[in-house]
Amino acid sequence: MSGGHRTRWSRRLAVGAAAAVALAAGPVSVAAGVRTSGTEQIVVTVPTHATTTTTTTTVPPTTTTTTQPPVTCTVQEGFWLVGSNGGVFTFGDAPFYGSMGAASLDAPVVGMAATADKGGYWLVGSDGGVFTFGDARFYGSMGGHRLNAPVVAIAGSDDNRGYWEVAADGGIFAFGDARFYGSMGGQPLNAPIVGLVVTADGAGYWEVAADGGIFAFGDARFYGSMGGRHLDAPIVGMTATADGQGYWMVGADGGIFTFGDARFYGSMGGHHLNAPVVDIAATADGQGYWMVGLDGGIFAFGDAVGPGATYRTWSLGTFVVGMAAGPVATTPRHCSARSLSRAHRKLKAAKLHRH
Repeated sequence: MSGGHRTRWSRRLAVGAAAAVALAAGPVSVAAGVRTSGTEQIVVTVPTHATTTTTTTTVPPTTTTTTQPPVTCTVQEGFWLVGSNGGVFTFGDAPFYGSMGAASLDAPVVGMAATADKGGYWLVGSDGGVFTFGDARFYGSMGGHRLNAPVVAIAGSDDNRGYWEVAADGGIFAFGDARFYGSMGGQPLNAPIVGLVVTADGAGYWEVAADGGIFAFGDARFYGSMGGRHLDAPIVGMTATADGQGYWMVGADGGIFTFGDARFYGSMGGHHLNAPVVDIAATADGQGYWMVGLDGGIFAFGDAVGPGATYRTWSLGTFVVGMAAGPVATTPRHCSARSLSRAHRKLKAAKLHRH
């Protein structure tokens, strides 16, 4: 540059020198920074009486540190089982809110559904009667009404303010804010309906038949079925993935069938069972599931945690007909194999509580 000279300043003197020159010589122009080889050069040009002085200062680049939020570990803390006599059995941290175990029933209990916040549950009888416990409220039932076929299952709405009952002929009965989206009632079926699963937003549901047929209503999407295919044992239950984009079916022999984004984590198909499987429930994150047998035997797969084999021979005094996943413990900690293993050992050591 004509009439000027270039001097490199050390980092220590750069700021002070630039300020001193500015005060002595008047207006200062700062050129855009130029990044070279990991450093940024800031050029300060100061006009003088006869010459122009240009100072180049090399400044280390700014380092940005991003702090990641703590990893959240989710562990399903337990589950509920229900017997045909209305007795409720709790495992792990699933609270006991009450049961019909000591009451006289007009019809056997056939299923249960937990409220969305796991603060309660509904039981349903084959006559459509509904029994509420905890924060589960009563919105009506088919008890005392004529039915074309017995009720086989119940499912709660996502806001705890309603529920659906489904009958073996596919008829749907909606109560509270649960909306009716259609049913198989009055339509020919190759096999009876055995279960009902509601979508994550409560705006639809699936009916599942004993032959593996799936019937989707509302915003429930069809991802496939076992209808028309050979089964070694009838389908007895179904549960959906966490995002509602898939589902599992379970057969009485413990065989598992996956559809959509549901993953296979194992099954009891081909293994000896002391009693047939009657229901299935998925963990909150959809990375595991439990099966329960008529005798109360629990089979856990994926990240589902179940009790030891000694529990399977424990006498319940009734036939188990359904199950529901219990509360979830979510803690901000590192999901290390060691921490999860510790949580799993705690749950495996837990005992079933009979009330």
